[in-house]
Amino acid sequence: MSTIYFGNYLEQAMTIDMQGVKQGDAEGKLVTASITNDVGFLLAKLHAAGSVLNNRALAEFNLKERSYSVLILANSGLEPTQRELADFLSLDPSQIVALVDELEKRGLVVRAPGKQDRRAKTVTATAAGSKLFDQARKAASRAETQALQGLSADEVATMKALLRKALWGGSI
Repeated sequence: MSTIYFGNYLEQAMTIDMQGVKQGDAEGKLVTASITNDVGFLLAKLHAAGSVLNNRALAEFNLKERSYSVLILANSGLEPTQRELADFLSLDPSQIVALVDELEKRGLVVRAPGKQDRRAKTVTATAAGSKLFDQARKAASRAETQALQGLSADEVATMKALLRKALWGGSI
């Protein structure tokens, strides 16, 4: 059994075997409820547990999931604008501005006028941002592996492919 922190709440995480081999406390009791067939619920629950692991892994780099997401995209070579970051990450533009401000203060990203529209600001990583990203990516990868430890490598690849297909169609 491991301890997972959700904000100010503490949850005891226990491995749940859907065939009933291991079931613990309230979660084991509720795993048979119809909500466990709801995709939105399942995605939200996996995301909540994964966020805890990600934020813990990224803490040593003074990053959280959202700032790490901006740093990933700033390192992509795609020169996203702040508006594109907001749309892609499903965040309010003001949240992106705050995240970019923080990363910029740390010397990890820079803003530059957009090539198509000089009023739009692109966000790109600095050399320091690329170096930190490389280190943080390894920690995030370990957290992902831990969050998905119940799946084989093939199952993880299939799940990612299906999620990309659900989000963006067959173009990815």
